[in-house]
Amino acid sequence: MRNTILRQHTASDIDAQISKILRGLGNPEPPLRVEDVRELLKLDTKFYSSTDTGLLQETISRLQIGAKQVLARPALLVEALRKFQLKALWVPDRRRILIDKEVPLIKHRWVEAHEVTHSVLPWHQQALLGDTEHTLALHAQEQLEAEANYGAGRLLFLGDKFKAECRDLPPGFKAVASMAKRYRNTLSSTLWRYVENVGETAPIVGLVSVHPSTPLNHGAPLVRYFIRSAAFAARFPLIDEVEIFKFVRMYCGTRQRGPLGEGVVALSNSRGETETFHFETFFNGYDALTLGVAEL
Repeated sequence: MRNTILRQHTASDIDAQISKILRGLGNPEPPLRVEDVRELLKLDTKFYSSTDTGLLQETISRLQIGAKQVLARPALLVEALRKFQLKALWVPDRRRILIDKEVPLIKHRWVEAHEVTHSVLPWHQQALLGDTEHTLALHAQEQLEAEANYGAGRLLFLGDKFKAECRDLPPGFKAVASMAKRYRNTLSSTLWRYVENVGETAPIVGLVSVHPSTPLNHGAPLVRYFIRSAAFAARFPLIDEVEIFKFVRMYCGTRQRGPLGEGVVALSNSRGETETFHFETFFNGYDALTLGVAEL
């Protein structure tokens, strides 16, 4: 899946809401305490089970949700959760975040920040629990999720603070690892924000994939996320994740944790010119994380 690059006015509207939260917290230093965000916004967090249909139905049925079609058809919410593989849900009338118990604890920070963004964006509240057709339209849901992901990144990485600190470090995966530790966020989410923030004007690309030693004819998708900076998307519109993954396979070793290798490749941009990128790949035990940075 490719990351969605938001329009500037949409990103600015989200930035304004996230900045308001950070000001309310006194513009804290990293790492952000998500519990402080919940207290500021007077939010409540509860858990449900996506593997127990009866319990999920009961949880949703007890909610006093304002949208009439949800009250009439609690199964509608269950359908939406499963169709879009949502791991959490923002319930406006109760100011409550519901989180799937199956979500690993390490991902709770991201899930909560994602739902917090839903809660503070006025145009999300009606879309999420209002019009049924809007709720179930795939393109609309994908846009809402992209906006919530953007807001979660801006919140957990403290607005422009992360961007400024990253730009003071030599580019590369060491910077990603350092920032993940400083902000206490996962390597995957830090890689994503690093590409998008540092790569506003410089071509940077990231992959979250299976181990590079996995056969190309593997049944499941080889690449989960293809993360492009705005500059990369504009200058390399024809480069896809499969092409990058095939190159990554050429320099990676077979070890099952830690750095897998690095390499240099020349990619052709939209004008037919070649630009050289330095690539590094790290395996965290679940995903292979690849960062490619254009060399000056």
